[in-house]
Amino acid sequence: MRHHIIFGAALLAVSVLAAPKAAAQRHLLTLEECKELCSDNDYRIRNAGLDVLAAQARKQEALAEYFPSVSATAMAFHALNPFIDIGLTDIIGKSEAAWNISNYWDEFSQQNGLPSRYRALEYGYSASLSLTQPVFAGGRIVTGNRLAALGVEAATLQKEIAERDSDMEIEEKYWQVVSLQEKRLTLAGARELLDSLEKDVLSACSAGLMTEADLLQVRMKSSELKSAESKLRGGLRLAKMDLLNLVSFPYASVSAAADSARPFIDDIEMADSLGDFLSPDNYYMEEESLASNMEESRLLELRGRAKALEKKMAVGEALPTVGLGAMYGYGKTLGNGRSNGALYAVVKIPLTDWGKASKKIRRCEYEIMKAENEKAYLDAQLVLKARQMWLELNTSWEQIAIAEEAVECARTVYDHQKASFGAGMSTLSELLQTQNSLRQCEDALTDSRIAYRKALNSYLLAVR
Repeated sequence: MRHHIIFGAALLAVSVLAAPKAAAQRHLLTLEECKELCSDNDYRIRNAGLDVLAAQARKQEALAEYFPSVSATAMAFHALNPFIDIGLTDIIGKSEAAWNISNYWDEFSQQNGLPSRYRALEYGYSASLSLTQPVFAGGRIVTGNRLAALGVEAATLQKEIAERDSDMEIEEKYWQVVSLQEKRLTLAGARELLDSLEKDVLSACSAGLMTEADLLQVRMKSSELKSAESKLRGGLRLAKMDLLNLVSFPYASVSAAADSARPFIDDIEMADSLGDFLSPDNYYMEEESLASNMEESRLLELRGRAKALEKKMAVGEALPTVGLGAMYGYGKTLGNGRSNGALYAVVKIPLTDWGKASKKIRRCEYEIMKAENEKAYLDAQLVLKARQMWLELNTSWEQIAIAEEAVECARTVYDHQKASFGAGMSTLSELLQTQNSLRQCEDALTDSRIAYRKALNSYLLAVR
């Protein structure tokens, strides 16, 4: 029985040790997921959204100028001495007759309980409600609302520019990671070829057909490949960190610290592949139309319109202002309290501001001309930028065809060289050299495809 227990425990231990470790779960990220994460966490986009909200609030603020302004006023006072203290001598003078009348009045008032002097405004209070409706303000209210509407439009364009720049940055970093993932696959293929070659050389050495130097040559090439794999692994991790930090995606740089909420950096993969490409002709847009649709061109147009409205504001400052109002209130300062109301009209005509206003109007005219010159120059620059993007797109497309042809040639050369090596007609060094050339051509093809993808995304973001 004891032997059976020991044998069973040994089998259990062997089964536990032999059980494979659970494979790490891969976490796939798509390009669209990265963009969504960045739009929620990028401070530039959040600030641009706040600018839009601020511009909308400013528009509502300007809209309120159309409506009447209502104000309430309340006032109360109590003086140390009455503001009005009048006796008979203050009215009829200080002659002898006046003093006689004053003395008589003092005696009479004391006998009948009347005040000998008139005192008022010792204390009092009042409350009023007023309403003022602007009728004409030189067109400044209408112009101010148009300026506020332009501000909302400009803030929206700035937000679109921030989102576009963010998307371009994300795509740049995303496809950089994809490029390194593709090169990792290329290295894996080269590793398989080299491992197979090493087995063949080892068998040939055992049979006495090849020397130990040939085997060492293969193993030296294997060491070089390991070094390339190590560098690629480190570069891939750095590229992933750069992208994940940009989109605020949590990750662990050490496998022991990883969990479901923070996956290990090596377990995070980009899900999008390069895929099939269409030629640039499928995306062409006329350069002038492309430039005019860009946010920068529309911002320049808004700037010119804003300068023209600022000139109208300057003209309005020199025009009369007309307003109507009404007031109603209750007060007690002299005698009994009472209510009262009034309707009024206000006309304000600036008489001495024409000189200042004319200088301001002239300054606005200069700024309008400056904005027109800048728009003409920058529109030409945008057209040039559109042509450059189209040229880069076509150049990168041509590079793909060239790289594909180079890969086909390198693969054909490698196959022939491998067959020649198997027949003993070529050396091992020649075979290793053609294998290295094939890997370099495959990496160049990956780089050209990534370059076309980046150029295409930049072009599509500009025409969206």
